[in-house]
Amino acid sequence: MSQLRVIGFDFGTRHIGVASGQSVTGQAQALPELAARDGIPDWNLVTKLIEEWQPDVIVVGDPLNMDGSVSEMCLRARKFARRIQHRFNLPVHMVDERLSSFDVRQSAGAGRSELVDSAVAALLIENWLAAQVASH
Repeated sequence: MSQLRVIGFDFGTRHIGVASGQSVTGQAQALPELAARDGIPDWNLVTKLIEEWQPDVIVVGDPLNMDGSVSEMCLRARKFARRIQHRFNLPVHMVDERLSSFDVRQSAGAGRSELVDSAVAALLIENWLAAQVASH
């Protein structure tokens, strides 16, 4: 796999976690969360992120129910992913995020830290990158 720069989003109705990562190390770093109003971010800020990080790929968390069924949040996250793809003409991949928030909260300690959503976005990138390596 050639070097890829990746931006990840953990969709939420009030906060959208953001992270950047790359394939050389397979690691990602949390970036400041975006505020959202009913799931809609300030698209100017999203554009600035894309211009600054110049990703090759975007990943968006897919908040499936524990049984794998599609939730209302899944539908909203997928709509957000389609908007990203349409606006920026970049490949967008949905990544199963079941238990990601739980894992991040467990490792961060109890409560909601400022960057929980962005830490989830970083985990999504790392999981996606690991899957790409495993499939090649």
